[in-house]
Amino acid sequence: MSLTRRQVTVAAMAAVPVAFSATGTAQAKEQCTLYIAGDSTAAQKYADAAPETGWGMALPFFLHKDRRVANHAVNGRSSKSFVDEGRLDVILGAIRPGDFLLIQFGHNDEKTADPVRYTEPWTTYQDYLRLYIDGARARGARPVLATSVERRKFDASGNAVPTHGDYPAAMRALATEEGVALLDIQALSLALWQKLGVEETKKYFNWTDTEQDNTHFNPPGAIAVARLVAGELLRHRVLAPRDVCRLDAEIPESWITWPSPATA
Repeated sequence: MSLTRRQVTVAAMAAVPVAFSATGTAQAKEQCTLYIAGDSTAAQKYADAAPETGWGMALPFFLHKDRRVANHAVNGRSSKSFVDEGRLDVILGAIRPGDFLLIQFGHNDEKTADPVRYTEPWTTYQDYLRLYIDGARARGARPVLATSVERRKFDASGNAVPTHGDYPAAMRALATEEGVALLDIQALSLALWQKLGVEETKKYFNWTDTEQDNTHFNPPGAIAVARLVAGELLRHRVLAPRDVCRLDAEIPESWITWPSPATA
């Protein structure tokens, strides 16, 4: 379904954090916000999709309370379609100096048969990613690139297999060229799936009695990937040690909640 830019703006406002005073009045407060631009692997999920869980839903568990998350990731979007629908414009209209823009695309950029979403790794994919980088920098915010989290795929010998082709390499090259921090979630998640193995990884993906989904996560999977993201934000000094928490702690699955479906 095609959305107007106004509809996109209305729907996206739910992802913009607002600070309230004790009397309930919105007030300006100097807090850092981490905006997420991405696809379904990171997106907020609602009650009608449970237990499917985006890693962006779990990321706040690993950040200090004054490091807020505004999750604008949306199912099915590529670096191109996210821009074309006006979703990047929404973020750039809200982002402030000192904020961060975390960018993870690739899953849907790979859709070669879909001109609405497809980008070529070494040309249009990088071109669209530069729009996010330049847009954040122009507003005094810091862009951060994250390679796409890996799908659950194993070969006959039980080895975890990469599925994203040249897209991670293209993003790594762009990060070096542009001097942008890179969170290599593709490599880290592939190593984690390899460590867990064929059967154990089923407990991290959206495997139910009726669905065998090797792309999207359940609560344990989302928490595990969010932990990788938070660890990389710390390792690359995007965030300071005081900004993160619980990196080695057990996070209860009950902390994940699915609100009622959003209405525009």
